[in-house]
Amino acid sequence: MKKTLAMLLTLIMVLALVGQAGTAFAEEADPMAELVAAAQAEGELVVYGSCEEDYLAAACNNFEKMYGIKTSYQRLSTGEVPAKIEEENGKPSADVWFGGTNNPYDTAAAKGLLDNSYVPVNASHLTKDIYKDPNGYWYGIYTGLLGFMVNSDELTRLGLEAPQTWDDLLKPEYQGLIWLSNYNTAGTPKLVANLMIQLKGHDEGIQYLKDLDKNVQIYTKSGSGPSKNVGTGECVIGIGFLHDGITQIVDNGYENVALVVPADGTACEIGPVAIFKGCAHPNAARLFMEYALSPDCVELAAKNGSYQFLVIDNAQQPEEAIKFGLDPSLVWDGYDFAKAAKDTEQNVKDVMEALNGGDDRFKTE
Repeated sequence: MKKTLAMLLTLIMVLALVGQAGTAFAEEADPMAELVAAAQAEGELVVYGSCEEDYLAAACNNFEKMYGIKTSYQRLSTGEVPAKIEEENGKPSADVWFGGTNNPYDTAAAKGLLDNSYVPVNASHLTKDIYKDPNGYWYGIYTGLLGFMVNSDELTRLGLEAPQTWDDLLKPEYQGLIWLSNYNTAGTPKLVANLMIQLKGHDEGIQYLKDLDKNVQIYTKSGSGPSKNVGTGECVIGIGFLHDGITQIVDNGYENVALVVPADGTACEIGPVAIFKGCAHPNAARLFMEYALSPDCVELAAKNGSYQFLVIDNAQQPEEAIKFGLDPSLVWDGYDFAKAAKDTEQNVKDVMEALNGGDDRFKTE
């Protein structure tokens, strides 16, 4: 009897251990299960996106399809988002911010608008430390080179060569031919300001941007605005991210668009994802951050006209970005991302002060 009882107890212990091992294995096999369940219980997610609308729509629709969470989205420029969230005073109307350029994210983080309480598991796939905020307020999903997009037909008609350097843009023959986006609404010119100030020094950089303003015909609301008008010839020289030029060549058939990486140095954007502090759906926001750092999301970019280099090691790079040679290694090795993050807001203020607040070209209405 005692022997039988001992055998039964041993069997029960073995089964218990097997059960525990099975549970542990199940948890290890699906570490996202608890987060997915919590996100689905919230049932809703609101996304503000500053990437191109086609990519934003595809990313959000796929997230909804994958997880059954109702996902709404709105496309806003990177300058508009922090202004809107700040006005909402701790009760943000969106849960996450997706895409655009990282400089406005840095400004938003400094103002306490972003949440860094969650460290995404998928951040382990980032290929470089510069592709995430050192304090965990945002994580990168792509990177894109800053440069010039030119209409080669128009330059030939005008008897002009394409600019090859930032200093070339100051030539008098380019007066009225250049488009740049608005310092007040877009992230792209913030990067331009940071780059010029780092390349030339503060006062010389501000003077450069003041001189450049004399040749700028139009300041667009969105950073991609110049690129969308180069192929038609309305804009002859557009300053912006060169992957937007690829979109015009590949998707819209503008073979007269040429891409120029400035020979005197350039910088890159990092397109992040971040969670708004105090958001209504924190678990859904965390799940979206994991999703944004996965091939399920980032590989949708090239399928929807966005050809940035991807910054996670388990995603396939878009063939178009490779074909056009827009390698992130072309970034000026002296560019200081940490300094740019700290200085962006003041740099933009200094530029606008030098321009006396800007004229009618800077109106946002």
